[in-house]
Amino acid sequence: MTTAYQSLSHPQRIPLAAEIHSRPFLRLEAPEAITHLAVYRDGDGPRSAHASGQHALLAQLCTHFGVAAPHVAANHFYHDFGRFRLKWECHTEFATYTITHKAAPDADAGAAFARMPLAQLPQSWILALHGRLIAASHVLLARGAADPALLQAGFEGGGLVGARVMQGGELWTDFIIHPDGFSRFVLCDVDMRAQQAGRLAQRVLEIETYRMMALLGLPVARTVGAALDDIEAELATLAARMVDGAAADDQTLLGRITALAARLERLSLEHGYRFSASKAYYRLVKARIDELREVRTEGVPTVEEFMDRRLTPAMNTCEAVAARLDALGRRIANVNDLLRTRVSIVQEDQNRRILQSMDRRAAQQLRLQQAVEGLSVAAISYYVVGLLGYAGKAAKALGAHLNPEVATGALVPVVAAVVWLGLRRMHRRMHERTHG
Repeated sequence: MTTAYQSLSHPQRIPLAAEIHSRPFLRLEAPEAITHLAVYRDGDGPRSAHASGQHALLAQLCTHFGVAAPHVAANHFYHDFGRFRLKWECHTEFATYTITHKAAPDADAGAAFARMPLAQLPQSWILALHGRLIAASHVLLARGAADPALLQAGFEGGGLVGARVMQGGELWTDFIIHPDGFSRFVLCDVDMRAQQAGRLAQRVLEIETYRMMALLGLPVARTVGAALDDIEAELATLAARMVDGAAADDQTLLGRITALAARLERLSLEHGYRFSASKAYYRLVKARIDELREVRTEGVPTVEEFMDRRLTPAMNTCEAVAARLDALGRRIANVNDLLRTRVSIVQEDQNRRILQSMDRRAAQQLRLQQAVEGLSVAAISYYVVGLLGYAGKAAKALGAHLNPEVATGALVPVVAAVVWLGLRRMHRRMHERTHG
């Protein structure tokens, strides 16, 4: 019966059900030392090759310790190497390595931060990360409330940020990259329940990682903002020329505005993803801060206050540039439409003048045709009357009592009328055939 029920399942049922359990929190028990590395994808490589590159990096580490690497389709990995434990996760743009080991119970923060799990990793592997670390943190999980001397030794006079969190813990940091290249966090297990320490550490590390990923949009926003200044200035110049210039310049203006639209579209295609990603990472930072459930410690700013004062303005800059990019695109489209309308009006006026000229020429041709028809009636009548005159002379020579001159003169109006009616009838039939 069990086999029968399994065969009834959708092919993706089991993988989808397992997805929510695929990234469990680390089981931590104070005192613990944690090193966290967030490795960004290769800057020159495509995003599609990100996962394979991160898997290759993990495989090198596993090979060094004689451990089988996970399948290339895996996006998470956990292994206890004895001296340390490693948790690996592959995300859309980066992969994280979280290494933990037991810390000395009585060591001060300075000594503890000098003996972090990073030392367990091979130096050659660490050097292979050159230029790819987007976040690097050391976390010290201690038991009991924070000791001011411990904090002073760990943060060396930096402006501390901290609060009581998750109804049983404390969080302290300065969000500064210290001389060793790592940011530092001190977590205190005052009265946390089982697995709370692992959840707290995970949320703190995600805040730090997602904060850095969100800030990747800031230098892009500054670069794009400068480019938008140039485009706006040129668009204003072209709009002024469109108002004051002659219609003869419209095609030139249209070409330049189209080139501006192409430049703006290129900016949007190259950097739109970065702005969207920064917005998504910022939402994750806010969500993880809310999960901390901070309670203020008098005289010390909370993590939420720190992020609102430092991170939020940067994210507002990114959103403002993204909105400006969209608005400028609409303005260029409006100017383009106005110019195209003006060009269309000019073309319609030219077409109207051409049609009027054609009408005048048609009227002239009609008058010319009528004049030619009159001459044709006269010419045909002349030849017909001449033939009839010869016939009259021939009849007189044969003895007919006929005056050829008088008869010819009398036939002139008759012949002319018959010829005119014949031509009219011929034109009428041709018109009926053409329009029938």
